[in-house]
Amino acid sequence: MKKLFIFCIIAIIVLASCFVVTGCMDQASIVSQNISKQADNFNVIRRVTVINCIQGDTIFVMEGKLSIETTSEKLYILVENADGSYAKHIIGLSDNVTYTVENINGNYVDRYNFTINYNPKMWIPWTIENVD
Repeated sequence: MKKLFIFCIIAIIVLASCFVVTGCMDQASIVSQNISKQADNFNVIRRVTVINCIQGDTIFVMEGKLSIETTSEKLYILVENADGSYAKHIIGLSDNVTYTVENINGNYVDRYNFTINYNPKMWIPWTIENVD
């Protein structure tokens, strides 16, 4: 009987702590998680801007319904095409290249289209020579 009583007390404490932990999530955390889930399901319009921090130039901008994943060295951007296929873009990050991600509201963007705008000043000019 004493073991049953101790088991019930421990079960009540565990159950009460679960309610306390789940009740401690503030509204901002819940909203942040929901936006992240919506973005990963291609329901949020985003703009990703990759920046050269040394010169302060924008390398490129990508806008659309994007899912984003990062590591310390790479930025992975996944987009869904109109035919249901997916495309994955990989951007290398370094100590002088960073990025920002903005959620854009109120603008209509086709679910299956995205845009990438490169800064032409960032391209290294080169020429091809024919050797006869």
